Amino acid sequence: MTVSVHQNDLPEGLDLGPVIAVDSETMGLDPRRDRLCVVQLSAGDGSAHLVQLARGVTTAPRLEAQLADPARLKLYHYARFDVAVLRHHLGITAAPVFCTKIASRLVRTYTDRHGLKDLCRELLGVDLSKTEQSSDWGAASLSEAQQRYAAQDVLHLHALMARLEAMLEREERRAIAQACFDFLPTRVALDLAGWPDIDIFAHS
Repeated sequence: MTVSVHQNDLPEGLDLGPVIAVDSETMGLDPRRDRLCVVQLSAGDGSAHLVQLARGVTTAPRLEAQLADPARLKLYHYARFDVAVLRHHLGITAAPVFCTKIASRLVRTYTDRHGLKDLCRELLGVDLSKTEQSSDWGAASLSEAQQRYAAQDVLHLHALMARLEAMLEREERRAIAQACFDFLPTRVALDLAGWPDIDIFAHS
């Protein structure tokens, strides 16, 4: 595993390829309230790039060039949160999307455990450590433990996508999964506009 930390944007010339695993670390779980601190990315090659954002940074042009590129698939676990954070804080619409949590909910109906740690353990035989999940991501520098934690959240997503895509095909749910992925930017727009917990499709 190789981890590179960059300040406020990706370095010039870095190309993360056609499928980019993406995750984010924030000061809390409200995209509108809590500051975006770190964006993690991986091309699926065993290396992770961490973009550490200082308070007040609202643009990252080289990061946006890759994440907003419609020719590149963005791969997330729980895309709803990460897409919202990137849009709200950096103005980036990071699509098109594949979300391993949505895919898991559609095909792993034999369980209610759809966290990244659960998926990695069952589908890849990998045990992830979550000890840094609630640490201070707004600190001036990231500890080695934080760097390892942030990196592991993107390093396994390509392998998970391959396993889950096979399961979606087997269960004949690939089309409905794609419809969910395509709807995610609209779901995020509703979240950011004030409807995060309201089902607008409900009868009452």
